[in-house]
Amino acid sequence: MTPTKKYLIIAAIILLLLTAKKVSAEKLIAKFEGLRLKSYQDSGGIWTIGYGSTKDPFTGIAVKEGQMISKATALEWLKKEIEQRQMAIRKLVKVPITSNQLAAITSLAYNIGLGAFQRSSLLRLLNSKAPIQQVADQFLRWNKVNGQEVKGLTNRRILERDLFLS
Repeated sequence: MTPTKKYLIIAAIILLLLTAKKVSAEKLIAKFEGLRLKSYQDSGGIWTIGYGSTKDPFTGIAVKEGQMISKATALEWLKKEIEQRQMAIRKLVKVPITSNQLAAITSLAYNIGLGAFQRSSLLRLLNSKAPIQQVADQFLRWNKVNGQEVKGLTNRRILERDLFLS
């Protein structure tokens, strides 16, 4: 994806966030992850396909080099993965949250994994009823791969934080 296309996508997401009261996790994740029908290694070296899937959510089988899926399968996997993550998030979060907060947390957990989210200070602060701005600022801590800041992750985390606060 070209830098220009990435900035256009980010601008579209910002516009969406500013004009919509409710943002779906599916649309947010699909925009950030992009769609790739042939497996590739992500920036962390993990084999990935579709909208950022690292395994088949129905069978649990990991994505392998050279694997291909259809657009319909990619969307089916995305929906299933979001459903699975949101069920887990609802169990982990012990305080009421809005639909936009759930969408922001789902996007984060989709990207960093449920285990990392479960161990995060974001979750701990949220459940301890810390000030909402303090909780939201925790999104910004998740912008690195192998210790190096990734601009795309920084942009994603800013938008997730803003969505969380909206």
